[in-house]
Amino acid sequence: MSAPVVSVVMAAYNGAALIGETLESLATQTLGEFEAIVVDDRSTDDTLAVLRGWPDGRVRAIALEENGGPVRARNRAFAEARGRYIAGLDQDDLCRPERFARQVAYLEANPDVALVGSDTAVLVDGAIRPPRHPANTTPRLTEWLLRIENPLVWSSVMIRADVARRLEPFTRPELLYAEDFDLYHRIARLGRVARVDADLLIYRQHGGGASQRFVETMRASATRVLAGAYAGVFGDGAEEAAALVARNLMGRAAPPDRATLRRLGEVLVALQEDFLTRHDCGAHDVRLIRWETARRWAGVARAGLRAGTLTLGDALAVRPAHMGLGYAGFEELIVSRLVGGARKLRQTFAA
Repeated sequence: MSAPVVSVVMAAYNGAALIGETLESLATQTLGEFEAIVVDDRSTDDTLAVLRGWPDGRVRAIALEENGGPVRARNRAFAEARGRYIAGLDQDDLCRPERFARQVAYLEANPDVALVGSDTAVLVDGAIRPPRHPANTTPRLTEWLLRIENPLVWSSVMIRADVARRLEPFTRPELLYAEDFDLYHRIARLGRVARVDADLLIYRQHGGGASQRFVETMRASATRVLAGAYAGVFGDGAEEAAALVARNLMGRAAPPDRATLRRLGEVLVALQEDFLTRHDCGAHDVRLIRWETARRWAGVARAGLRAGTLTLGDALAVRPAHMGLGYAGFEELIVSRLVGGARKLRQTFAA
C-alpha cells in the first residue's frame, strides 16, 4: 500500500457526540490521499464504537489500554503516521474541503517552511464567527507572534513529517494544554513557521474545551515555554517577563496598575528589537510586526481602563514611543475609561 500524502493525527476522548462531524469534514477534502489515525484514550462513551464503525477505510482507530491524556494519545497517533505531511486535528473541529490541498501546495512551494497553519473561523452556539487573527500575515509576522502569543490553532496546522520526526517526543506531556505552543517553538528552530491567510478550519468553541476548563494549567505551561524563549534576552528575568506576557497578553488579564503596563511595554520593546536584529525582515514585515504589537499592547491598556485599574493618563504616560495605539484611537480609549469609571462607581456603592 502506498503511503498517503497527509496523515491526520487525532486524540479522542468521550467525543461521540461530535467526532462524526469532524470525520465527515475529512471525507469532503479535495485532496483525498490522506489517512486519519484516531487514538481513543479509553473513552467511557461510544467514541470507540463510532470510530470502529466508520465506513471510510482511510480512518484508522487505535484503542489505548489505559487513559494517558491527550498528549500521549496524539504522540501514539504520530508514531503510526505514514504520510509526507502531518495534519493536526482535534475531535470536535471541522476542516474546510480545500484545507489539505491548500496547505500541501503551500509547503511544496515553500521548501524552507516546516510548519504552516491557516486562518480559522469559530463555531459558537451554532453560529460561525469570522476569523479573529490578523487578516494578512507573513512568515516573519507569524514567527514574531510566537514570541508573545499562540497565533496558530492546533487543528489548522500541517507539518513536514521528516522535520517532526526530529523531535523527541513529538509533543511533550509535561507541557499539558500548551504542548502545541511548545511544539511550534521547537519546530521554529528547525524551519520556518507560516500561515495561509485563508479560513481553512472551523474551530468549535464550547464550555467543554480544554482552553476554557484548564486556564491556570495552560498559563503555567505557556509561561515555561516563553521563559525558555526569553532566556537569551532577559537572563535571570526571563521567567518574570514570560509570566507577564502569559498573564496579561495571552490571558488578557487587566493590568493591576500603571507599573505593570509600563513593564509590559518594556518587555515587548526588548523582545521586538531582539527579533528584528536576529531576523532578516523586509519593510513590510517590520510594519506588520510593529502594528500588530501595538494593537496587542493597546488591548491590554483597554482592559485596564475597563476594569478601572488604570486611568487614561496612565495608559498615555507609559505608552512606548514607537508602539502607538494599534487599532485603538483616543476615542476608544476614552470610552474604555468611562466604562471603567462606571464599574468602579458601582463597586463603591455596592460596598
